[in-house]
Amino acid sequence: MEHLTKETFLEKVFNFEKNKEWKYEGELPCLIDFYADWCQPCKMVAPVLEELSVEYKGKINIYKIDTEVERELAGAFGIRSIPSILFCPKDGQPQMAQGALPKETFKEVINDVLIGEKKDA
Repeated sequence: MEHLTKETFLEKVFNFEKNKEWKYEGELPCLIDFYADWCQPCKMVAPVLEELSVEYKGKINIYKIDTEVERELAGAFGIRSIPSILFCPKDGQPQMAQGALPKETFKEVINDVLIGEKKDA
């Protein structure tokens, strides 16, 4: 799992200085965790994301952004509450989810939004 700075965000996710419209720069779809060290729910999400980064290795990238350090990035996405999770598919618009989601929910959204694999009902 990689921590993004503004510089690496512009390169790997979305160059908002160059593009007004959303344009995803990454090779693989990604999930971005906007968090802060003092945030208790963020601490609950961290180990879940660690597990997911192993399970989905090679399929998606998982990034973390410290909202205390990268205030401009948090501002660019209007982050008001943390954790906020941004799901960025390779094509299409990103989707934001808020709060400490259970692992199953993460997997559903990853499969649905990022990988495009729907489970057979």
